[in-house]
Amino acid sequence: MESSEDQIAYTELTSGYASVAALRDAKQYLSWDQQVVMPAEGTPARRDQLAALSAQAHAELTNTQIQEALDQLSSVDLESSQNAVVREVARQYDRAASVPTELVKEMAATEAEALSAWERAREDDDFDIFAPYLQSLLDLKREYANHIDSSRDIYGILFEEFEPYLGLERADEILQAIREALVPLLSAIRESSAELQTDALSQGAPYSAAIQEELSQDVLETLGMPPHRTRLDTATHPFSIGTPYDARITTRFDETAPLSGLLSTIHEFGHATYTLGLPEENQGSPLGEHRGLTVHESQSRLWENHVGRSPTFWEALTPIIQSRFSGVEEVTPTAAYEAVNQVYPDNLIRVEADELSYHLHIIIRYEIERDLLTGDLDVREVPAVWNDRYQEYLGVQPQTDSEGCLQDIHWSRGNFGYFPTYSLGSALAAQIFSAAKASIDSLEESIRCREYDVLREWLQTNIHQHGCRYTTETLIEQATGESFTPEPFIQYLESKYGALYDLPAYP
Repeated sequence: MESSEDQIAYTELTSGYASVAALRDAKQYLSWDQQVVMPAEGTPARRDQLAALSAQAHAELTNTQIQEALDQLSSVDLESSQNAVVREVARQYDRAASVPTELVKEMAATEAEALSAWERAREDDDFDIFAPYLQSLLDLKREYANHIDSSRDIYGILFEEFEPYLGLERADEILQAIREALVPLLSAIRESSAELQTDALSQGAPYSAAIQEELSQDVLETLGMPPHRTRLDTATHPFSIGTPYDARITTRFDETAPLSGLLSTIHEFGHATYTLGLPEENQGSPLGEHRGLTVHESQSRLWENHVGRSPTFWEALTPIIQSRFSGVEEVTPTAAYEAVNQVYPDNLIRVEADELSYHLHIIIRYEIERDLLTGDLDVREVPAVWNDRYQEYLGVQPQTDSEGCLQDIHWSRGNFGYFPTYSLGSALAAQIFSAAKASIDSLEESIRCREYDVLREWLQTNIHQHGCRYTTETLIEQATGESFTPEPFIQYLESKYGALYDLPAYP
C-alpha cells in the first residue's frame, strides 16, 4: 500500500465488513432455528429479530466508515487478495447503498411471516393461505430491484443476488444448451425398451425414518462430515447453512421412498463440505465466503450425482443397505445403481426427480417466477399455470397444491432468481468432476473403497479455499483449465444414460 492512510482505510474496511458478516451469520442461524426447532407460534418474535438483524447488517454495510474506506482505496495499488476484498465489498456496497434500510427491514419481516404461512399452506394443501404473502414479497422485490437500477431487467438484478458474475444472458445460453440436449435424450429414453430394476431398493418398504436416519449418519461419517462441527436434522424442505466451525444440514425422510432422503442428505453434505472448506483465517471477510450459488450448487450436485449416483458408490453401499433394510437381501450393486438412476419424468417433486428430468422442474420455476416479477402472471394464476406446465413438460399434473406450487421453500424466503443456479451448478459439477478425475489417480477406485478424503481435499484446494478471491469464471478456469461450458455435463448425461437405456444414438 502507498501510505499509512491506505492501511488505515483497509483496516477500517475489513473490520466494518466483519461486523456485517457476523450479523448475517446470526440471521442464518435464527432462520435455521425457525425451520427446524422453533415452536409453531414463535413467528412474531422471530419476525422482529430477523428484521432487526437485516436492518443492522444493511446499516453497517452502508455506513460512512465503509464508504470512506472504499473511496480511499479506489485508486490504490493493492495486493491481489486485498483487491478481491475491495472488489467484493464495493459490489455489495453499491447495491445496498441504493436501497433504503427500512425496505430491507420490511423484506426480512415479510419473509419470516411468509415462511410460516408457506408451511401452513403446505400442510393444509391450500395455496390461498400463502398467496397474499407471495404477492407482498413480489412487490417488495420489484421495489428493491428498482432502487438498484430501474432501467434494467428486474429478474437479472435479482439473479445477481445469487450469481453476481455470470450474468443472466450467459446463464440463459448455458440453460438453453442443456435444454436442447435434454429434450431428445428424454424422448429417446421414453421410447427405449430397456427395463431397469427400478424397485430394487424399495421392495421391503416401508422403512422407518429412524433407520433411514441411521443410514444417512453412516454415509455422512464415511463421506467425511466432522461430527464436532456439523449436525443433521430434518425440516419441511432440506437445506444447509453454516460457517467453517458450525455447518448444519437438514433432510427429510419418506418411509416409502428410502432413496430420496439419502440423496437429499448427500446433496446437503456437498453444500456443507464447501462451507467447512472455506478458510478459517478469513472468517468475516469475502475471502472466507462462498463464490455464489452456481459454485455452491456445483458442490452439492457433484456429491449427489457424480458420487452418490455412481456405480462405484453403490458397489460399496449396497451391502450396508442390505444390513439395515429388510427385503433387499438379494439386491445386487448393479440393480441398486439402476434403481437410483432410473428416469421417471412423471415425478412431481423436484427434490425427488431423476438426474435428467430434474432440469425441466427448474425450467418451470424459472419461467413462472420471471413472469410473476414482470407482471405477466398474476399470483392467483400460479397453481393453474404450474399444473399446466407440468402437464406440458413432464406429462403429469399435480392433484394438490402441496405436491405442486407449494413444494419449494424458495419463494417464501424471497429467493427469486435462485432456481437457475441448480441447473448451472449441475453443469459446473460435471466440469469440475471431470477435472478432478483427470488430476486424481484412481478416483473411482477411491469411491469404491469409501475413501473420499482425496476428492474432498482436491475440491478444498481448487475451489473452497479461494472463497471470493476470484470471480465465477476465473475460479472455474483456475480449477478446470477452461472456461465454463455445459459440454462436459451434456457428454456425461448422454454417455451415462445412453448406456443405462441402451440408446444407439448415445454411445
